[in-house]
Amino acid sequence: MLQAFRLIWQCDKRAFLLKLCYTVCTSLLPLLNLYVLKLVVDGVSDAVTARAVDGLVFGQHLMSLVAIFCGVTLLNRWIGVLNTVNNDVLTQKLTDYVNNIIQNQSVRLDMAYYDNPEYHDTFHRAQQESAFRPIRILDNLVAVVSALVALVGVALMLLVSSWQVVVVMLVAVVPSFCVRFYKSRSIYRFRRETTQDMRRTNYYGQLLTNRVFAKEVRVFGLADHFRNLYVDMRSRLVGRLLSISRRMAFFDALTAVVEVAALAIVTLILVRTAVRGAITLGSFVMLFEAFRRGQGYLSSLVGGVSGLYEHKLFINNLFEFLDLQPSIVSPATPEPFPERVDEVRFDEVTFSYPRMHHPTLDHLTFVARRGQLNRIEGENGYGKTTMLKLLMRLYDPQQGAVLINGIDIRRFDVGELRRHVSTIFQDYVQFQFTARENILFGDIAHAEDARRMATALQQSEADNVVGQLRQGLDTPLGRMFDGGEELSMGQWQRIALARQLYSDAPILLFDEPTAWMDADARASFSRTVQSLADDRLVILVSHVESDKGC
Repeated sequence: MLQAFRLIWQCDKRAFLLKLCYTVCTSLLPLLNLYVLKLVVDGVSDAVTARAVDGLVFGQHLMSLVAIFCGVTLLNRWIGVLNTVNNDVLTQKLTDYVNNIIQNQSVRLDMAYYDNPEYHDTFHRAQQESAFRPIRILDNLVAVVSALVALVGVALMLLVSSWQVVVVMLVAVVPSFCVRFYKSRSIYRFRRETTQDMRRTNYYGQLLTNRVFAKEVRVFGLADHFRNLYVDMRSRLVGRLLSISRRMAFFDALTAVVEVAALAIVTLILVRTAVRGAITLGSFVMLFEAFRRGQGYLSSLVGGVSGLYEHKLFINNLFEFLDLQPSIVSPATPEPFPERVDEVRFDEVTFSYPRMHHPTLDHLTFVARRGQLNRIEGENGYGKTTMLKLLMRLYDPQQGAVLINGIDIRRFDVGELRRHVSTIFQDYVQFQFTARENILFGDIAHAEDARRMATALQQSEADNVVGQLRQGLDTPLGRMFDGGEELSMGQWQRIALARQLYSDAPILLFDEPTAWMDADARASFSRTVQSLADDRLVILVSHVESDKGC
């Protein structure tokens, strides 16, 4: 439970403290009003007993008490309105904060977790509970605090005083109902109008958490970029939602005035009636009201404590996911990456995927050198793609080592290693962004380089694809969002190739890059790859029908 409270505290300390302060105030002010009402009743009783009701005395004494009573009630109502706005702010911030934590955790975990069914169960439970459990815990905590504060006050009033409370209140509920109805309709309209933006933020979230995108997000270092897009769009959506909340808060404040005005009128009528001797049981009613409220506070306390217990059980699913730790990490003092890469060596490498009974690679030795086209050929299941994953440290071998210029890659900083290795995977990602962004993701850490862009387009022959698009490089790709144009698999593959070639990485990995190309395109691509091998280390993976290579 302390973890959940710490999570809320780290999200927004100010909003959390304000919520507690508002809760204490809205718990104590009704008790203050009970005491003011006691003074009103005592004043009425004295006047009735003495049979000396005077209009001037009534105006100066009882009217002032009635004004204080209504003023405290109005203040309590307004604090409640402020608490509602603050709660909306905290709810939205907490939702985004927890989602951001889950996304960060998912990105930092190893690829091996995606091969573990238990991880998917843990991740699913974390997502299910993260949406509402923390705020429910906060609500229950506040309910407990509120009930405790009020119960202490009520207990003191009942033990110390022998007074009665008269509460005959008629609250004007129609304006409040209309405001709430209008708020619900406004929220529904907001959700309907922003459906696509909401789905877009979900897509950004999937880029950071989905296995399909995990390799390229890690290799190209795109996590921060996508997370910033997510945060920016969520900020705009939350801003609109909070604007609705603030507008509704204004109308809520007006309905509070109406309710208190009705309360004042009813109270004045009752006071005048009591002064005339029609009511003589004021103290009894006050004690009855204190008792009735005490029952309500006690019910809230029980409900809050039971709710805390229930949510504690479920929130553990979130922290179970957050407690997972990656095994692929950078060394404390990483080795500087070589300025020139001359050789990549797989030295007696043995590797098995999690829960696999047979090794995918068994004591593999392979050497790739700069200045030549290094081919890895074999049938499906021979571990060709696995070799590329090991070179990028998406996984680590159980035995042996992968060496760059004779240095074990585990001695390099993970991010630095991946920035120097550019890859096109067989299952490359079709990013639902513009063509320009799709290519720039190959080196998102630096500003756009027009020369590199033109070279990447030409070498990949993606310039022909871009030339057919309505807005050229600025055309959104895919059909997930408005204005996007869908590409064929071959065209998507050329865009993915351009993304890889846009990088200045000294190591280029091609995982069956010609799968969707025709014969002429394959021949052209082979010439391009051969030219790249002159000054970079190139490894080309291809499929053959018979046993060859590794």
